[in-house]
Amino acid sequence: MKFGFDIDDTLIKLREHAFHIYNKNLKQNVPIDVFHELTRVEIHEPFGLDAQQGADMWNRSLEEIYYTACPPYPGAVEALVELANNGHEIYYITARPREHGERTKRWMIEQGFPLEDDRFFCGMKDQEKVEIIQSLQLDYYFDDKPDVLNTLSSEQLKAFVMNQSYNQHLTVPRIVDWSELPKIIENMD
Repeated sequence: MKFGFDIDDTLIKLREHAFHIYNKNLKQNVPIDVFHELTRVEIHEPFGLDAQQGADMWNRSLEEIYYTACPPYPGAVEALVELANNGHEIYYITARPREHGERTKRWMIEQGFPLEDDRFFCGMKDQEKVEIIQSLQLDYYFDDKPDVLNTLSSEQLKAFVMNQSYNQHLTVPRIVDWSELPKIIENMD
């Protein structure tokens, strides 16, 4: 079977990692509980930043956000390794800017994620992401972002949302913990 995965906030805790970096770099101490209650993808508002300041902060911090100690979600690496070991094809489809593609691949491999060069796609807007997902004819796809999941429709594709505070309104099947993946697959077959 073919499995597709978004990376940020699906396999790794990128926004939470960025939240800690913002606290450090802005010399603030916004509680992590505030992060867990955000109803938007963007994280700048609790730090008193407007949209433009938030975008500037994110772009200035990308290097630190992407390539420091951002933790994978518990069980994510193990779940994908098990899929690969069982002969399934694993695809990564991320909107990360293209200039971060090669370093992101290396970083993912260093974290233990199974990755093949020709199964890694990056640097696209949401609509392009949907087109890639559909062209790959995936059996399963996992993402956190409502804008992507809301536009996926296929009899073949089984889409799942990685549970986040900002996607609670989605009616797509939800994954909360990567240890659930084998059971999800078993129940879908």
